[in-house]
Amino acid sequence: MELRQLEYFVTVAREANFTRAAERVRISQSGVSSQVKALEHEIGAPLFDRSGRTARLTEAGVAALPWAQAALDAAAEMRQAVDEVRGLVRGQLTVGMVTGCEIKPLFAALAGFRRDHPAIELDLIEDNSDRLVAGIRAGTVDIALVGVAGEPPEHLRSEVIVSEGLVALAPPDTEAARRERMTLLDLIGYPLVTLPEGTGIRAVLDESCLAGKLIPDVALVASAPGAVAELASRGLGLGVLSESMATAFPQLKAIPIEGVRIPALLALVWRPRPSPALTALLPHLMTAFATESD
Repeated sequence: MELRQLEYFVTVAREANFTRAAERVRISQSGVSSQVKALEHEIGAPLFDRSGRTARLTEAGVAALPWAQAALDAAAEMRQAVDEVRGLVRGQLTVGMVTGCEIKPLFAALAGFRRDHPAIELDLIEDNSDRLVAGIRAGTVDIALVGVAGEPPEHLRSEVIVSEGLVALAPPDTEAARRERMTLLDLIGYPLVTLPEGTGIRAVLDESCLAGKLIPDVALVASAPGAVAELASRGLGLGVLSESMATAFPQLKAIPIEGVRIPALLALVWRPRPSPALTALLPHLMTAFATESD
């Protein structure tokens, strides 16, 4: 039984798909399949039901999964202990950032880290915040800059970078732009352009409206703040973004939205037991964000 067989087994279980698992571990689908079959032959039972489109765990697979993960964790901890004794920092880091991220301190931190630790491979991915947090919990993402509503995710370590309210974005020549402030009740009288569900900004809007028993008129959904602003500038609805995001679009009037009691947070989130590589990255991130806030 080899560690790579256990790694492929755990990855297929997480992805519920051999092709996606192969993409994750960066080998061919046939290579993943053959290694999992070899593991099944060794333990004497099938681990997956392959009859459908998804790879579903069998009873044997369900029983084996926590032990396989424990073996991989133990191997990683052994490597970490040896590296700490030898004073080495190596490996790979997967860093996530919310789609459309234009937070320069993050990029500055990664550049400084790369200069200090060229032996560590960096993998940068973009996704919605909810999927990035799920990736951290699953161990496929090491650290991520995410937007969340109200509180950082439970049972993970975090550092809040920004806590702020929401604004509505309107072209300067419109009736809405004559307002200096608006309530949630005012806001839902307009068609809105928002970020997708699964993003922190959208979660703040939806949860605030739900608490007030209000139903927002979401006319369009755009995947990035720039697209929200562009659609709003063309009169397709009021854009809804955070206060700091809105500063990037001075051509639009930013109108603070009152009655939003849930703050929009931008936070770094990572697992409680960071690897040596992540431990080396964290000071770069904290310094970069602290410098930006000064």
